[in-house]
Amino acid sequence: MLEVRGLTKRFGEVTAVADFSLAVADGETVALLGPSGCGKTTVLRIIAGLEQPDAGQVLLAGRDATDWPPERRGVGLVFQSYALFPHLSVGANVAYGLRFRRGVDRVARVEELLSLVGLSGYERRKPHQLSAGQQQRVALARALAPEPGILLLDEPLSALDAALRKELRGELRAILGKLGMTALYVTHDQEEALALADRVAVMREGRLDQVAPPAELYARPRTSFVAAFLGRANLWPGKVVSVDGDRALVEVAGERFPAERGEAREGDEVFLFFRPEWVHLGDGPFVAAVEGAEYLGDRWELRARFRDLPLVLIAAQDPRASTALSFAIPTSQAIRRQ
Repeated sequence: MLEVRGLTKRFGEVTAVADFSLAVADGETVALLGPSGCGKTTVLRIIAGLEQPDAGQVLLAGRDATDWPPERRGVGLVFQSYALFPHLSVGANVAYGLRFRRGVDRVARVEELLSLVGLSGYERRKPHQLSAGQQQRVALARALAPEPGILLLDEPLSALDAALRKELRGELRAILGKLGMTALYVTHDQEEALALADRVAVMREGRLDQVAPPAELYARPRTSFVAAFLGRANLWPGKVVSVDGDRALVEVAGERFPAERGEAREGDEVFLFFRPEWVHLGDGPFVAAVEGAEYLGDRWELRARFRDLPLVLIAAQDPRASTALSFAIPTSQAIRRQ
């Protein structure tokens, strides 16, 4: 449904997007994830036709749409700021993209969409009479009104509080699934990307680092940047001393740890990567010095040190009485240093 090939965009001497390629299948939701300033919104604006690339192509349903104006592209846009017309009612805002439909059809479509986003009966209210979450629902309904082939969402939930973001992302996921909508969702929120998307594309400095389903991306990041950006990660510098099939032996601080080999080869300088929740406490051959702990409601997050290496751990009970803990790392991965 959507494919971009080799997109490059410069603003003066700054390269915002560099040789970026991505495909989104029909009915798929892809989250474009990355830190502020990495180029993800620029990619979205190029796809929407709001910016022209310096190089590369935008293909919509297999047709080259690189030079098409925005109104010809058949895409819906949802922004962080809602961008509702303050002088128009909710119904009129949703109907704005339906100016060429007959009156009866237009009214029916508005009622259908407001029901879909949980705002039946709100047609006559003005935007200022709605909560932030309700305004964002109206913005979504307006973007869906003309039945776009692709929905583009630019940080649509980032202005909302944490509880409302969680509620709305669940509703949004359900709506996209119900409609079979193709969507590209731009966000810097890792949890949001993992919860919403069929695949997540991680950007760094204008380039694509990795694209994968959420579970694969979290468990098997290809680069140390993806590992560290997508949740809490332990990354210890080491070296691959031997390889056996898809397994490797990694030497770190004088100790040897078995790990998934990934793309590493014998002799490579690597990071030994493992998530805090993968560590087993109290039953391992290694000892870490506890330096601090933070209570997070359902768990304790520990800051510790093994030899001269920082270590993040997860504990179910208050660990502050302990100055040292034994541990084992049954699951880890070797990531080549770049």
